[in-house]
Amino acid sequence: MVRKARIRLTSTDYLKLEDVCGELKAIAQKTGAKINGPVPLPTKRLRVPTLKAPSGEGTPTWDRWEMRIHKRLIDIDSEERVMRRIMRIRVPEEVHVTIELI
Repeated sequence: MVRKARIRLTSTDYLKLEDVCGELKAIAQKTGAKINGPVPLPTKRLRVPTLKAPSGEGTPTWDRWEMRIHKRLIDIDSEERVMRRIMRIRVPEEVHVTIELI
């Protein structure tokens, strides 16, 4: 029985996230490992409304700031040579990777 590795990717920059997902898919295709994903998970939105006027006086105009956290989920066969190649991928600072063997 082949164990699987569940890879969770999170980032605020979805373009860099998609680049890392593309590299993982390329590794799976080159090695012939079975891959499921990348499955897009719901995007988390962190919203912060702030009052524009520093004193609080005047017209109540608001700035609405939002940070989006994009997530992807990939299941891949955890053969030793596949996992070694995955560990060598250069991951940007904005992308956080967690690997769980299931």
